[in-house]
Amino acid sequence: MKNNQLLPFERNRYYMGKMLTSADFQTEQSYFNNKRRFINQTIFGAGIVCGCGVYSLDDLSIIVESGVAIDDYGREIVIDTSVVKKISAVPGFEELNSNNVYLCLGYKEKNIHSVYTVAHQETGEEYEYNRIEEGYDLFLMDADKEIEAFQMEEEFFTGMTLFSNEDYRVEYSMPARVSAGKYVKAVVSITKLSTRNQELSYTSILQMPTFFTEEGTHELGIQFDKVNLIQDETVKKEYWLKAQDTESREAELVLKAGSEKIRTGTEEYEQQSVMPIKISIEQVTPEELVSSEIGKPSLEMRNMVGKKDYIYLAEITLVRTESAYIIDGVNDLRTEQYISTPANYKKHMEYLSFYSSDHHEAAALKDHENTKELHDRKNDVRGPLIATGTLEIPLGDNSKKGDIRYSGEIMHGLGTGNVYVEVGYEYYEEDRALGANAKSTIYGRPELFQEEKGGVSDVETAVKVLNDKGSFVVAARLGKELDYLVLTYRWVAIKFQNGEEIGLVDDFKDKSISAETPTVVLGTKDSYFFNVVFHNMNSCSIAYELTESGSGSISSDGVYTAPTKEGVYEIRIYCTDMPIICTYAYAIVKKKGTEEE
Repeated sequence: MKNNQLLPFERNRYYMGKMLTSADFQTEQSYFNNKRRFINQTIFGAGIVCGCGVYSLDDLSIIVESGVAIDDYGREIVIDTSVVKKISAVPGFEELNSNNVYLCLGYKEKNIHSVYTVAHQETGEEYEYNRIEEGYDLFLMDADKEIEAFQMEEEFFTGMTLFSNEDYRVEYSMPARVSAGKYVKAVVSITKLSTRNQELSYTSILQMPTFFTEEGTHELGIQFDKVNLIQDETVKKEYWLKAQDTESREAELVLKAGSEKIRTGTEEYEQQSVMPIKISIEQVTPEELVSSEIGKPSLEMRNMVGKKDYIYLAEITLVRTESAYIIDGVNDLRTEQYISTPANYKKHMEYLSFYSSDHHEAAALKDHENTKELHDRKNDVRGPLIATGTLEIPLGDNSKKGDIRYSGEIMHGLGTGNVYVEVGYEYYEEDRALGANAKSTIYGRPELFQEEKGGVSDVETAVKVLNDKGSFVVAARLGKELDYLVLTYRWVAIKFQNGEEIGLVDDFKDKSISAETPTVVLGTKDSYFFNVVFHNMNSCSIAYELTESGSGSISSDGVYTAPTKEGVYEIRIYCTDMPIICTYAYAIVKKKGTEEE
């Protein structure tokens, strides 16, 4: 009996005087069997644990080695000794309709050890089987009869069909979520759909504003030359891309207009309309991203994945005639079926391979070293230098309204040059919510808080910054007589560096960017991607903006959409880290059908 139903778990509850029947003992066995199989299914997964190799002995026979496997329902399948089989004697051979077949291994139970039953008068059976033997079953099936169902990969990957006709299909695929600043693998595959002897040549350019190719460009060149496959055969090319290190965003990949060249045999095809694909760039590590993808499916989603009560052992190619057959080849499938412990490790490493590659590590390290100084400078440019502290101004005895008192010379620590200094009156007051005194600071005119806070002093302040000495002095004029001995202030000093101070004048020398196509002619509502060329500098993050309203729209990736009104429109393109490096592009928008002047 094949037990495919593992849930829900239910076990015996024992109590004094309980009468046990065969049903109770069966429940006891089922509970522990199902728990173990559930653990096998969720922790270890399905596949081959060890052995189970398949080899051709001669043109008619195969040998299956001993081994252990686990099917999709968590059941252990044990081949205790190696077995030799004639291919024609394997169950399922007579039903085969093709020459490409799978040898499969399934779980099988068999009742054994017939014994005399004492209660035969009640059951009507004089003999019953005393044991259940857990064994295996070998059988053949056509390779094109695999179970098709929802797969986890459908959620992890995204892509587009670049070209398709009755003979071939060209597809682009990559993870739908990627890590900012990390490498990701994209795959372009060609699959033969027909039996016709037809070759395919395919060329196109994929524009990816937020990704860099290994050559440091935003355009991925795809080329296949004279591919000739048999039906259902697939060839693939892998490409490594690097996502820009930006805040989380959604990026678009677009097939460049006019870049596709397609030929099958003597027939040429025009570029097909292909919808852009969207990729989510996130500020997470590849490990975090992969772990979340693998762990998020619920039990319902896991049950949607096609489950088989058998394991593929080998793909066998037959050569058959009307009266005979021979084994043409045996393709061992054990590599694809081996279980890694835990089961998620295999999927984890498979997904992780899309984000890392040994031959990129050295390049990534070199890139990090070359850009470290630039990043340090960038932080200096984008963020001011700030210092803060406290100071006291002594009042002395008999302080009167209108008296002016001065602090000593305070060193702010930001060096010489233009520095802005602000001071605020600092004091303690009773806070009923805290049940204790709390410190407060008022910047500006303290007298505005006199009615609300009785302890606030009516004092005007001014700051004199000594630019060449890197210090400042604070003056305070009393608005009324005070009985304080000192006034306490909190000071904040801010210094913004200029380009000469941080050496950016030399950094920008001879560096520039330009639009690959500075001027384009578009129809109304047409779209175009403005690719950027870097001169004497490494690739950097690029931003786009329109210089006037009503001139269409442009995405953060540089995809411009023309307005409905004719005209010439300007687009400013600049480096986000160094806005001083910029260029301009122009879109000439004409209504479709308008004559060229």
